[in-house]
Amino acid sequence: MTQASEKNYSIHYEQTSAVWELSEILLQLIPFDHEKLIFCCIGTDRSTGDALGPIIGSQLQQTFSFPFEIVGTLQAPLHALNIIDRQKQLYEQQEPYIVAIDACLGESTAIGSILVQPGPLYPGKAVNKQLPPIGDLAIKGIVNIGGFMEAKVLSNTRLHVTYSMGDKIARALLLAWQRHLLKRKNNGYHNSYNNNRWQQIGYTDFR
Repeated sequence: MTQASEKNYSIHYEQTSAVWELSEILLQLIPFDHEKLIFCCIGTDRSTGDALGPIIGSQLQQTFSFPFEIVGTLQAPLHALNIIDRQKQLYEQQEPYIVAIDACLGESTAIGSILVQPGPLYPGKAVNKQLPPIGDLAIKGIVNIGGFMEAKVLSNTRLHVTYSMGDKIARALLLAWQRHLLKRKNNGYHNSYNNNRWQQIGYTDFR
């Protein structure tokens, strides 16, 4: 795992134990107990590079043990044409906590890196589209090189790279959720044990 700064993290999807190490980062940063936790998986299935978000969204949606709202799948993508209206709908009720996931372009040496950054994600930035920021936590996968003809580069990205990165991110999110449940269960056990222990000591000392 490479820690880019105190708040920004980067890990390559082909790195050994990438799923476990990414799940550790996500476990620390995602508030799984939030009453309205939403995962917005941005992108379109019409572009192999930009399909990262929908691939992740579809995998998470098919996992029944992942109970959170998923917006953006291969069947119903969240993209430039509907993201503004959809984002307004998400904020109509209580204030949500949104984890925003999207593909991005970067340096050739950074292709394959998964970035986790607290704060909003700026969708469409890789292809010079002006869209409002979205999210409280951003997960980005660098799928190809940026700097020229971005839309064409995205559409000509190898599906293998996009799919493999998406699979690792989806598995890491699911593992982080499972680890959260286990941690909560263990904390509950220890609290129950300690309470019972103090009751026994109190009974012994004051009978």
